[in-house]
Amino acid sequence: MSISKEQIEQVAYLARIQISDAEKSALESKLSSILDMVDELQAADTDGITPMAHPLDATQRLRPDEVTEPNEREKFQKLAPEAENGLYLVPRVVE
Repeated sequence: MSISKEQIEQVAYLARIQISDAEKSALESKLSSILDMVDELQAADTDGITPMAHPLDATQRLRPDEVTEPNEREKFQKLAPEAENGLYLVPRVVE
């Protein structure tokens, strides 16, 4: 699969980047070779192969889900410019 200069210009426009004609030529060849490699990978037979998240059969050690910090909400609410009913009051920014 190859990519055209028009497609590169369209992507550059969408990304709001400016590229020169020399860069377009270089990108055309580089992106075409990347897409050719992806096509090769797509041709590989993967039937019967289970997807995996990690190549090693390892499990992650997890710590117990316990509260370790004291609840200091009241203390922090006193520092806030405005707070009411446990909520921080902020200026409206959306009309």
